[in-house]
This record gives sequence, structure tokens and C-alpha cells, in this order.
Amino acid sequence: MNKTVTMIASVCIALVFTAGTAMAEDKKVAAEEKKTPKPVVQIAVLLDTSGSMSGLIDQAKAQLWSIVNEFSSASRDGVRPDFQVALYEYGKDSIPSSEGYLRMICPLTDDLDKISQELFALKTNGGSEYCGRVIKAAVEGLKWSKAKNSYKAIFIAGNEPFTQGNVNYVESCKAAITMDIVVNTIHCGGYQTGVDTKWKHGADLADGSYSHIDQNRKAIHIDCPHDAKIAKLGEELNKTYIGYGANGKKRAALQIELDSSAQGSSSGSNSQRQAAKAGRNYRNDNWDLVDGIESKTVKLEDMKDEDLPEEMRKMTLEERKAHVEKLTEQRKVIQEKIKALAAERSKHIIAERKKLADKGEDTLEAVIIKAVRSQAQAREFKFDEKEK
Repeated sequence: MNKTVTMIASVCIALVFTAGTAMAEDKKVAAEEKKTPKPVVQIAVLLDTSGSMSGLIDQAKAQLWSIVNEFSSASRDGVRPDFQVALYEYGKDSIPSSEGYLRMICPLTDDLDKISQELFALKTNGGSEYCGRVIKAAVEGLKWSKAKNSYKAIFIAGNEPFTQGNVNYVESCKAAITMDIVVNTIHCGGYQTGVDTKWKHGADLADGSYSHIDQNRKAIHIDCPHDAKIAKLGEELNKTYIGYGANGKKRAALQIELDSSAQGSSSGSNSQRQAAKAGRNYRNDNWDLVDGIESKTVKLEDMKDEDLPEEMRKMTLEERKAHVEKLTEQRKVIQEKIKALAAERSKHIIAERKKLADKGEDTLEAVIIKAVRSQAQAREFKFDEKEK
């Protein structure tokens, strides 16, 4: 009898211990999952702004939003990544030689309107293009993610030999890939010239892709019946933004100004911008109440009257909440309409390009999108499939 009791007790203790261990393991796994950072995509764009690169800058201005839109459909482990862009210029005489004729225009940021604004402000003039130095500056000067579930890439575009300057491009590229930063090189000129002047070697050193483009190539304009409708919806979308704080009014005005600049490049460029504004990567938490409240950056209860737009200052708290909720819902409806039209527009563009036998493969937009898709997918990112 005693043996039986002892045996039963032993079994019970073992079961309790096993269950406790399992629960501890479950908690440990849950804690580890909780610690897993959100995936992030970080891209630094390094543009040659010497005198012969006006065409490159024009392409960057017009095609930024197409590149942004590519990541609107990206995910990793079912989670949409945060998206950040940095911008450098190099090779301009007006930048002191002591600074290597280079300048960080924007650090890594999710403020896409700021990137667009700076692109439209870029001017070109002659200079010395030091690729090794600007890559080193980007590797060391930006706040790169240390998370394993990130995609980090540098895209450098220019036309002079990759070997110029007193900073060895070999060391710069090796330093980049040591931090899991891929270096993609885009030579503005012939393929073989880029190979001979070490643009391809730079990419090879850092697991990147080498491409060549004609920086002066004008994209074939394809008339789309969707462009006018998308532009109109973009205007309606802007009315759902509520500027707050010291910069709210100024940033709302900038948003409209950048719409106009995109439209000035082409109706297609503006359509891509509006599609980006309808996507998840276009966030304005730091000046727009709708985004700010949704992301919990700000609370209406804490807002001072002077930080609100004039029309909201005399409202009660409940009226303010109702006003923000109304514009939030309006924005969602407009964004869905833009997304639907943008999808139809994309199909139309693909069909028309097939007729023209134009794949658009030798533009800044095309080579960047091709590289990021391949490299991000190798890092377990997935993209929604598009019609080919």
C-alpha cells in the first residue's frame, strides 16, 4: 500500500514538474516573440549631383513614389515593415572639398514628403565624385537597424570612375556588408564602361546588384484615363489632414505643393504619389492629428487650443473627437478609391507597354525595384504579386 501511494505521489510530482516546465517554456517563447522587433526596410540613396547628372535627378524626382509603392505590399512573417529612406548628394563643387564634396541631405526617415521636397530642391554643378567616401559616410553616419529581420541597402548612382578619392571603395563596401548593408551600384552610362571603372566590383564586394542606365532617358508617356480621377481624389484626400502644432499649417501647405510638383513632372508621377499617400508607408504623425492619434503620438485630451487649427479651437473635447473620427473615416474611403484606381492604372500601363515593346528597364526606378525585390525576398520578405 505504501509503495502504491509513493508511486502515485511520484507520478503527480513528475506531472506537476513537467507542466510547470512546459508553462515556463511557453512563457519564454512568448517573451522572445514579444521581443522580436518589427521588420524594417532602410534604403540610403546616394546621388551624383555633378554637372552632367541633371537627368538622374529628374528621374529620382519623378520616380520616388513608384519605389515607395513597391514596399507598400511588402511583409515579413506576416508583418508589414517600417520603411525609411535617407538621401545623400556627392560630387558637387559648392560643397567644400574638406567635406569630400558630399552632403547628407536627410538621415533615415519615414517622412517621405521631406525626401521629396529635398529631391525637388537639388541642383547640379561640376565636381569630384568620391564614391568610396560617400559610401563610408552613409555606413558610419546613419542609424542602421541591428535587427536580423531588416533589409538595409545603399543605392549609389553616378558616372565617374568608382575609384576616385582618397577613401578606398573596397574598404567602404566591405564595411557595409559587414553590417549587412547591401551596396547596389548604378552606373550612368554603358555596361562595360561601368565594369571597367569598378562600379560592378563595388556591388560584388557588398552582395549588391550592378546596373547601368541612361540618366537622360525620358520615360515614354502613356496616357491613362485614371490619372485625372486619381488627382482629384488626391485633392480630396488632402482635406482630411488636420495640421497641429508649430509646423502643422506649413506641412499641410507643403503636401499640396509637392502634389503640384509631382503633377508638373507628369500626371503619372502624381498618380504614383497619390497611390503612395493612400498606402501604409505615408505617415505624418508629427503634424497631422489623424495619423498622430491613430499612432498614439498625441492625445486630443492633451492638446492646447493654440496647437489646434482655428476651426477646432472652440469645439468641446467630444466635438473634437467626432471631427477627427469623421475625417479618419473619410480618409479611409478616399484611400481605398485611390488604391482601386491605381491598380487599374497599373494594368493599363502594363498592357500599353506590351504594345510598345517598352519594358522600361533602363531607368532609376526599374533597376532599384528589381534589386530591392530580389534582395528583400532573399531576406524572407514577401511582396504581393503583380500582373506581369
